[in-house]
Amino acid sequence: MKGLIQRVSHASVHVGDEEIAAIPAGLLVFVGVEKMDDTEHARKLCQKLMAYRVFSDSQGRMNQSVMDSQGSLLLVPQFTLAANTRSGTRPGFSDAAPPEKARPLFDFMIAEASAVLGSARVAAGRFGADMKVSLVNDGPVTFLLEVPSAP
Repeated sequence: MKGLIQRVSHASVHVGDEEIAAIPAGLLVFVGVEKMDDTEHARKLCQKLMAYRVFSDSQGRMNQSVMDSQGSLLLVPQFTLAANTRSGTRPGFSDAAPPEKARPLFDFMIAEASAVLGSARVAAGRFGADMKVSLVNDGPVTFLLEVPSAP
């Protein structure tokens, strides 16, 4: 399971003309679910997201997590993160979980994050939708977090 995280000063998701999710300062997380992933992978990734220290402390060092900084979290499903790009010039998606498996794991992550941060601080994109994501990357700060799947 993969999470591409970006520290943002704000971010939003639109589907068509409708804004379906928005957060102030916090983390925008694109979530990629792979075939071998399960709820334990989703739980571990969510725990890592909550504790990952990418926010500055009073001395300007990255020592605070989204929990410490009282930041918000915007989770966006993105199957392309599970693409195999090791060879050739076209991504392969054989490692990506099918929608019927990926959607419940994405929903599980939303529930886990909401239990930790509170539902007012967690927003989400719409699974399977054509989304337009807007953000202001703060830093810029971007990391790829992975919870390896067993082969």
